[in-house]
Amino acid sequence: MTTTPTLDAAAFGKVGVLFGGRSAEREISLISGAGVLAALQGRGIDAHAFDPGTQSLAELAAQRFDRVFIALHGRYGEDGSLQGALELLGIPYTGSGVMASSVGMDKITTKKIWLQESVPTPRYVRIDADTDLDAVVADLGLPLIVKPPLEGSSIGITKVTQADQLKEAVALVTSMDESVLAEEFVTGREFTVAVLGHGASARALPIVEIVAPEGKYDYQNKYFTDDTQYHCPAPLPEELTHEIQRHAVNAYRALGCEGWGRVDVLVRESDMRPFLLEVNTSPGMTTHSLVPMAARAVGIGYEDLCVEILRSARLKMGQKAKG
Repeated sequence: MTTTPTLDAAAFGKVGVLFGGRSAEREISLISGAGVLAALQGRGIDAHAFDPGTQSLAELAAQRFDRVFIALHGRYGEDGSLQGALELLGIPYTGSGVMASSVGMDKITTKKIWLQESVPTPRYVRIDADTDLDAVVADLGLPLIVKPPLEGSSIGITKVTQADQLKEAVALVTSMDESVLAEEFVTGREFTVAVLGHGASARALPIVEIVAPEGKYDYQNKYFTDDTQYHCPAPLPEELTHEIQRHAVNAYRALGCEGWGRVDVLVRESDMRPFLLEVNTSPGMTTHSLVPMAARAVGIGYEDLCVEILRSARLKMGQKAKG
């Protein structure tokens, strides 16, 4: 069993927990952040709430935090923009740096890098205004998945089963993003792998299998129902477990991620081949969230997980922390 070392709470200084924000995932971030804040305060850490969605960067600087825990999801929190501001302010922060956060938020760029690094991922087409939609169907086949490249939490995703549905699915995405990601549909089982650490020290936690009602792991079934089932450790052959974990760590390292993250995976039913979908560089920390679930499987409780992540907070661009 893994446990956190004896804690010197004062050594963390004044800690900000950043949550809320302005993205479409604000509601979930508020829940994640409230959990993290309570956990850190429960361990005696001088932690304070800060909402970048309602408070300015000037107010953030005025708080004089010694480090911050980022519990924001989606745009303006998980996409590198806030990380850049924290670098400029000299405030150490949890999770990935500017570049890895930005790349990880963009599913199309992520796929390009993964393919260069031989990370298995479903075939895809980037759809722009002049893209021939019939050619997309001919290339990827049906059904296919249409999603916004820069959103998370399954927001804006459509499963297209007939060619005449594609135009409407694309219109939904273009109301959120300039580009559209169309992806080959992989029939199979759904998994996720939490990763902790940095570089050579990065390690995968036990795999979680997600069994959603009717196979629909959408926003509602992720966060607001108890109908979705989770199995951790996932019931998989040992060899396949290690293969998926190895791919997840390689995918995480390929983007330069650090601190913590979560990689989503599908295992194709026909041949049990894994395909990686995306990486989340600031995953959920709600009661339904999967990183805490995976951590519990190796004896790391919620409070200890929050402390471990906070302990990894740092500036990534060679600046010295203030004070």
